[in-house]
Amino acid sequence: MSVVNSLRRSVAPIHPQGYPFVAGFALAALVLWWLWSPLGWLALIATIWCAHFFRDPTRVTPVRHDLVVAPADGAVSFAGPAVPPPELGLGTAPLQRVSIFMSMFDCHVNRAPVEGRVERIAYHPGLFLSADLDKASEDNERNSMVIGASSGRFGVVQIAGLVARRIVCFTREGAHVSAGERIGLIRFGSRVDVYLPPSAQIVVGVDSRAVAGETVIAEISAAPATRPFRRS
Repeated sequence: MSVVNSLRRSVAPIHPQGYPFVAGFALAALVLWWLWSPLGWLALIATIWCAHFFRDPTRVTPVRHDLVVAPADGAVSFAGPAVPPPELGLGTAPLQRVSIFMSMFDCHVNRAPVEGRVERIAYHPGLFLSADLDKASEDNERNSMVIGASSGRFGVVQIAGLVARRIVCFTREGAHVSAGERIGLIRFGSRVDVYLPPSAQIVVGVDSRAVAGETVIAEISAAPATRPFRRS
């Protein structure tokens, strides 16, 4: 029984959005195994990868109003000033932006970078360029939201990638979200941009690794002595 409990703690659950895909891969594996076992082995590996892709692990988020946490797992591909997309309504002046690129092997569940109210959600159709290109912020299909927090207004943009063909948003306009709360998912390789208010200071560098809901990517003000956490 202790071995079973250890496995449950070490293996992340699959997000419900991934159930149809994992089931489809598993069915294909059974059929291919019946036709020719080498193909079945390949399909089994693909099924394991699909389950890994849709994993939804528990995260421990630092709960502090002056911190901004990563909205996605992956590599920081950009950290600096950039003009936000017009649908956010954040103006035309450059704001500090952190971009996190999710590879095919990263967890793709996206989380709120701050606590606040979802003021706006806007979907923008577009292309499917590689998400690690800077022009993907302007040209690619994306779903944008504005979160109004006590420390300012934050833009969060889910950007489709070269393979991604579906952006899923879990929240709605007017909803209250907590830092680290699940707000969406992008299927199969993509990127998330966070636009910060002028008072924010980026504390991550390009090529560093981020963990959604846990890694602090920016700070708004001086930190207090303690840093509480919340599981989600």
